[in-house]
Amino acid sequence: MDEFESQRRKFQKELSTGTVSLALLAVLGGAAEPMYGYQIAKRLEREGEGVLSGKQSALYPVLRNLGTAGLLDSHVEPSVTGPPRRYYRITDAGRQVLREWVSAWRATRDSVDSVLQGLDL
Repeated sequence: MDEFESQRRKFQKELSTGTVSLALLAVLGGAAEPMYGYQIAKRLEREGEGVLSGKQSALYPVLRNLGTAGLLDSHVEPSVTGPPRRYYRITDAGRQVLREWVSAWRATRDSVDSVLQGLDL
């Protein structure tokens, strides 16, 4: 791997650290019912255009962290097709944090877009 590719990957990893939490809260904030990890991953894959970068396993530690912070509730249900599944839903605190994070995201995006505008690359 050349140096440019290494730098690109490092930058992508740093960007995705916070955006995965935001995307997870957004998916669960828009869900009509609790979802299990694989469903969340598939929705992110379909709608998130690479927010997980093909690493579904990265989803579970973030879900646990959001749960520990009180932003998600979860419960386990048996599955007829395999092992039990843990279902997640956003809490009221999670909805409030989601609103704040969306606002912060949009402000950051607009600020960076403003700086990048006019670059001749």
